[in-house]
Amino acid sequence: MCRIASLFFLQRLKGSDAHYFNNMETRVIKIFFLQGKAPKEIHAILIETLGEHAPSYATVKNWVAQFKSGDFSTCHAPRPGRPKTVSTPEIIDQIHELILENRQISATSIAEQLGISRERVRSSIIHEDLDMRKISEK
Repeated sequence: MCRIASLFFLQRLKGSDAHYFNNMETRVIKIFFLQGKAPKEIHAILIETLGEHAPSYATVKNWVAQFKSGDFSTCHAPRPGRPKTVSTPEIIDQIHELILENRQISATSIAEQLGISRERVRSSIIHEDLDMRKISEK
């Protein structure tokens, strides 16, 4: 009965919102895992039901491994550590002041002084946040 209900929901969600669909896929994978099915069996059922919309075998295998380790959460939890975007207003102001003091300062030296990546300084903060460009004298 559980398998039929899971397959029914998956078939109804084929054209739905991708985020909701992916979360439902993981829940169905979890149900099949709890029923004792192997990753290959689960993947075969998903391919039979969803066709080209089925997740890859690697995805099924990774979810099953996560469930085996005892983590049964199907939601994406916030990851610990520093976020990818570190553009705080204070850092942007510091970079702007450094550039106004010395117009020939390089992105590398700014990054070393502030302890952030050169790519972050150059592409994100200088170009996007401060809207500054390097202008040639020619």
